[in-house]
Amino acid sequence: MLKTVRLSPKLEPALKSGHPWLYRNHLPAHKLQMGDWVRAEAGAVSRIGLFDAEGAIGLRFFDAQGVPDRTWTEDRVKTALKLRSLITSDTDAYRLLYGEGDHLPGLVADRYGRFVVLKTYAESVEALLPEVTRALSKQLKLKGVVRRTSGGLDALWGEPPPPELTVSEHGLKFIANLYEGQKTGLFLDQRENRQTVRELAGGRRVLNLFSYNGGFSVYALAGGAASVRSVDIAEAANRDAERNAQLNGFAERHEAVTADVFELLKLYANRGEHFDLVILDPPSLAHNKASRRAAERAYRRLNKLAFRVVEPGGLLVSSSCTSQISPELFRRILMDAAFEASASAQIIHEAGHALDHPVPLAFPEGRYLKFMVMRAGV
Repeated sequence: MLKTVRLSPKLEPALKSGHPWLYRNHLPAHKLQMGDWVRAEAGAVSRIGLFDAEGAIGLRFFDAQGVPDRTWTEDRVKTALKLRSLITSDTDAYRLLYGEGDHLPGLVADRYGRFVVLKTYAESVEALLPEVTRALSKQLKLKGVVRRTSGGLDALWGEPPPPELTVSEHGLKFIANLYEGQKTGLFLDQRENRQTVRELAGGRRVLNLFSYNGGFSVYALAGGAASVRSVDIAEAANRDAERNAQLNGFAERHEAVTADVFELLKLYANRGEHFDLVILDPPSLAHNKASRRAAERAYRRLNKLAFRVVEPGGLLVSSSCTSQISPELFRRILMDAAFEASASAQIIHEAGHALDHPVPLAFPEGRYLKFMVMRAGV
């Protein structure tokens, strides 16, 4: 029998809206244990949640009348995969399950060719892994399903992936290390934004900052960029960027520089070095609300420096994956950065993540990625 918790009637609108979380400080006194399925009631509304004993989120809600079973899980996976069928056939690396966006909070699944990597963001959610794995292996022609942990990969079904494999994005090739790469192997959320850069890069001298494995660099080269300079502080990332450029036949127009982006931008600005297209895609700069102010300052400083190295009439592509920075706040940061750099700019394109990262209307927190293209010096 399900355990029941009675919440404040004031939380009825939140439960009714379909928001997938209940924060721990909204729970009454209870005797719940990690992984308990719970019926939460507020006013006339009730929802089924999974209790987690750690972190700020006390309950994760599921779109179910009862405890999710095999049939419910398979239906959820089928619905998610139907959306992914819209992804172009020349792409075999993308997000299959986007947690809260696909009514499976706390869990993501990414496809890399014929392998799937699952990752959970709460211990309680691990109870869902067997049925999710079963549903994915039943619906897709896969070689293996694995779970990404801090220690590497755990095999859940089939065979484990090789140390490296090559995947395709819009016909371009990328080397993926599912054991040690960022997130589950690659940054899949910027795929369509990389395609936008490809369409804008023709004939331009490109500077790609925080370049990681050179994703934006390869797309810019594929779009006919005259040259691309990838900058990252990690030598291993730069080696991957060089390998990906070579894999796609673009090595002659690409160079990788190992440097601190802040210091390098100051150097370029001081000596008057400019680029036709500057891409700024830093890692998340805040992991909680307490560090948001510091993140705002860092984004403003980075973009101020970037504005100073964009050729008049050139393009600045600026992105933020920090969930604590809203789209509205990000635009304000960019406006302040341009003002401090004595630069003018026009927004010519704005986006978030691709369709494999659906965001429920009741869960605006799910849209963490901001992507802005600006024409500078006009």
